Amino acid sequence: MDNSQISSTQPVQPVMPTVTGVPTVQQAAVAPTNESKGGLVKTIVIIVLALVAITFIGLFIWIFMQYIEVREDIDGQISAAVAVAKEEQAVTLEAEFLEREKYPYNTFSGPADYGQLTFEYPRTWSVYVASDAANGGDFSAYFNPGQVNMVSSGTVNALRVEIRDKNFEDVSNEYQRYIDRKDSNLAIESITINGVSANLYGGKIPNTELNGYIVIFKIRDKTAVIQTDSVLFKGDFDRLLSTITFNA
Repeated sequence: MDNSQISSTQPVQPVMPTVTGVPTVQQAAVAPTNESKGGLVKTIVIIVLALVAITFIGLFIWIFMQYIEVREDIDGQISAAVAVAKEEQAVTLEAEFLEREKYPYNTFSGPADYGQLTFEYPRTWSVYVASDAANGGDFSAYFNPGQVNMVSSGTVNALRVEIRDKNFEDVSNEYQRYIDRKDSNLAIESITINGVSANLYGGKIPNTELNGYIVIFKIRDKTAVIQTDSVLFKGDFDRLLSTITFNA
């Protein structure tokens, strides 16, 4: 086989001289194959999918943490609401119990010479008669749940009952003078007690820092003064007034 046949079948690689004098053969550039392109695409797809997966995992964790916070907040609100409901129920039950304990009501009767003022009051209240008017003068009695507090202008009792040895007009004028004062918030209202006209005063009680209610009405030649030292006893006060009887 001669040289011409060899050159026609195989390309002859150019021989490059080297520094050492030993010839080298120059390698031809290899074009990328479809397989290498496919591997690059797969790598890119895997990276993108990994980033998407990381994003979704992060989003899931964030949503889960938000859910935990919301659930804890809702659980806390439910617990607080339950506690408030239980407390309100306990208060309601206690109030109902205390109301039931007032029955049956006791009956109070004042001096016969002073018109025998009579009314019903809770049996859980104690009564202290400070002045029985046996020798004339004013009659006074005090009522309060449990025990009567020390009687003064600064202590609260559920009920103060006086029958003053004064006519109704004089006592009414005393309260009117308090109403006329600039610093007074005492208000007056006309009501009826046992068929007799009466004055109902509400607001700051004269000569005290207490807020309550006072009713005055005429008994014979005297004046009855019924007072509660606190608005907390308004319900009992109104009921008591509805049971008042006396000899005119």
